[in-house]
Amino acid sequence: QACPTAEGKGVVAASQTIDSGSDMNSLEQAEDLKAFERRLTEYVSCLQPATGRWRMILIVVSVCTATGAWNWLIDPDTQKVSFFSSLWNHPFFTISCITLIALFFAGIHKRVVAPSIIAARCRTVLAEYNMSCDDTGKLILKPRPNIQ
Repeated sequence: QACPTAEGKGVVAASQTIDSGSDMNSLEQAEDLKAFERRLTEYVSCLQPATGRWRMILIVVSVCTATGAWNWLIDPDTQKVSFFSSLWNHPFFTISCITLIALFFAGIHKRVVAPSIIAARCRTVLAEYNMSCDDTGKLILKPRPNIQ
């Protein structure tokens, strides 16, 4: 199942709903908020499987790098030979370390927290309309401040 894109669906309707100058009735506003919430939860839940896979990849490569580093450090020959020779003598550590660095350059640190990034950005925008959302995309309506 492909993740839906953020184009169109729900986003325009939600911005119209929140506009206090709009002449939409409260039923239409509630339906638009529900549609926006469904769209947001659908998008966040669609990111979860990929995020889980990236987390597993990061964990495996990190454990391999740590294990390789431990073997590299406890090897008595490491102190006797040059740095590059010691790396050549420990290909498991060298390959896992290069893989970990490549993953970070590829943006794995953003991919493992993608749903949290989306939720945080939505919270920033929704705060202007006295609303928020949780990490799953469910909307949280806050009470209106009393202006006197």
